[in-house]
Amino acid sequence: MKEIAGTYWETTKIPIGSKIKFYEEKQKYTIRASNVAFAICTKPMNALHTVLYTIIDWGNNIRGTENLIFGLGVETDKECREMLKRLTEGKTEVSSRNNIKLNIEKIDVCE
Repeated sequence: MKEIAGTYWETTKIPIGSKIKFYEEKQKYTIRASNVAFAICTKPMNALHTVLYTIIDWGNNIRGTENLIFGLGVETDKECREMLKRLTEGKTEVSSRNNIKLNIEKIDVCE
C-alpha cells in the first residue's frame, strides 16, 4: 500500500474527475486520464482559453511535462488519453529537465 496525502491506496490509479492539490500550487488540478503508472492532470488557464497540465509518474515519484519539444495538447479527454497511452507504451516520458518531486497535499476523490 502507498500513502498519498495521508490516505492509503491499494493502487495509485485515481478516478477520472478527481481533484488533486500539490503543495507548490494554489489551484487544484483535475485528473483527466489515469492508470497505475501515470496520471494526466489539468487546470484551466483562463487568460489564454486553454489548460496547463502536469503528468504524475508514480513509479519515479515525480511530476512534470511530457518530453516532447512541441506537445500534442491536453485540451480534450481524447488528447489526455492519447498522452497516457504514449507514456504507458514508453514512446514518451516525463521530461527529465522539467520535473519536480511529487508533493501531494490533498486528493478529492470523485466516486
